[in-house]
Amino acid sequence: MIQRFEIQGEHTVVDDSLRKYVTKKLGGLDRYIPRNARESAHAEVHLKENKKKKDNTHCICEVELHLPKQNIIIKEHALNMYAAVDIVEAKLKQQIQKYKDTHQSGKMH
Repeated sequence: MIQRFEIQGEHTVVDDSLRKYVTKKLGGLDRYIPRNARESAHAEVHLKENKKKKDNTHCICEVELHLPKQNIIIKEHALNMYAAVDIVEAKLKQQIQKYKDTHQSGKMH
C-alpha cells in the first residue's frame, strides 16, 4: 500500500465507499513501483465533477504520483467516478512500467 495517499474532491462529496474504492485500486499499485522508490512515493488524487447545462455529467479523476526522479500525472474523464478511477489505474500501470524501464539499474538478479 502506498504510504502517503491524499484524496480530495472538488464539486463532489467523497463518501466512504468511493474513498475505499480509490484506496483499493490505486493503493495496490505499489507492487509495480521499484523497491527503492516505494518509501518515498506518494499519491495525490483529485476527484472533480463537472455539471453541464444539458444534464451531461462528466467526472474527472486526476492522479499525481510523486516518485524520486519523476512525477507521473494522469487525468481522465468518464461518465461516473468509478469508471474514471479504473481507467486511471490502467494508465498508471503502464506509466510505472515505463518508469521502471528508464530508471532501472543495469544489474540483473
